[in-house]
Amino acid sequence: MPENVSALQLVLSADPALMAIVRVSLLVSLSSVALATIIGLPLGAWLALTRFPGREATIVILNALMGLPPVVVGLAVYLLLSRSGPLGSWGLLFTPQAMIVAQTILITPIIAALSRQTIADLWTEYRDELAAMDVGAAGRVATLLWDARFSLVTALLAGFGRASAEVGAVMIVGGNIDGFTRTMTTAIALETSKGDLPLAIGLGMVLIAIVVVVNAAAWGLRRAGERFAG
Repeated sequence: MPENVSALQLVLSADPALMAIVRVSLLVSLSSVALATIIGLPLGAWLALTRFPGREATIVILNALMGLPPVVVGLAVYLLLSRSGPLGSWGLLFTPQAMIVAQTILITPIIAALSRQTIADLWTEYRDELAAMDVGAAGRVATLLWDARFSLVTALLAGFGRASAEVGAVMIVGGNIDGFTRTMTTAIALETSKGDLPLAIGLGMVLIAIVVVVNAAAWGLRRAGERFAG
């Protein structure tokens, strides 16, 4: 099909407009995953190892937040960052930073919930040993996170998958501004509605390629680490 040929030409020629959209997408997605990892991994480990009143309800809520509707998160962040909102003075609305905030809120529950389950399973295996060594709470969290580091790659990949496929929240808080806040997913939606199929298809090719490369790299890193550890 002519559209497919034109799309491939855009990708192979590294079309400037296409590359600019890809750069924004990677910046927003990777930054969001990094922030969500910093928050989600310790939170998941803490929930796995700590007993407190309301813990089960907290876990249920955390699991439910994995399915947060993106448009609702986008609306909430928009209201916070709008001029009349409590954080409006920061001037973050319709910037990549606002998109990162929205995606971090979406990704953090996924990473926290998946890491909690992984750490909880590992805790049953190491509980007696760590108790005998009189390891403190912080030491337990650090030990189990390190030991489960290869298994936790799955949680990070789930977070990256959610970030790379996000449309609704980033459209609301980013505004889909050409050359500034336009991501691959929002551009695909826009260009398809405009009938510019070559650019939409080209962006789709790049998006799929990035997801495959990231997953392949993570899988290879995990296998190499497991062989080295073994």
